[in-house]
Amino acid sequence: MIIDNLNKYRIILASRSPRRQQLLRELGLKFDVVIKEYTETYPEGLVGEEIARYVAHEKALSFINEISDNEIVITADTIVWCNSKVLGKPLNSEDAIRILNEISGNTHEVITGVSILSPLKEVTFSVSTKVTFEPLSGEEINYYVDKFTPYDKAGAYGIQEWIGIIACSNIEGSYFNVVGLPVQRLYKELQSFIIK
Repeated sequence: MIIDNLNKYRIILASRSPRRQQLLRELGLKFDVVIKEYTETYPEGLVGEEIARYVAHEKALSFINEISDNEIVITADTIVWCNSKVLGKPLNSEDAIRILNEISGNTHEVITGVSILSPLKEVTFSVSTKVTFEPLSGEEINYYVDKFTPYDKAGAYGIQEWIGIIACSNIEGSYFNVVGLPVQRLYKELQSFIIK
């Protein structure tokens, strides 16, 4: 069984995200969470999926001199791409309100870049999901920002939270990618990764 084979490795998830940790647990993987401080910057000129892949790849490379042959590092970076620009994690409540107003009544892309790294090889990929939000009132946006935690989420929202439930009218692609990790694609990539 592939999960048994994967669990022969020490898998390191380099993410604070409780949603990513939960999804990896639900996949059946045993893993350790190891956090490194990393400034999520990228070269000018990159767009959409290029940004997410670049940041995930750079996060993974920071582990290259610290892992052994029996270890696999998984890093990820999620961005929201709307109107040809990145909508990142909000800095404060005003920023969260601004971001949510931008995606209100609009279609945006949630893009997650993922890197899988061992001392012998590295694979980086990205998954994009199109999400359409119905128009939101100022009252609804303020309620969400006041009652929930948009600050650790790209695009200032969690699809699984109240605002996703009332606003999301259409998804094209992986729901779990919007939650924070495209686990179906990650599972397939890990299968290929451990084949000698």
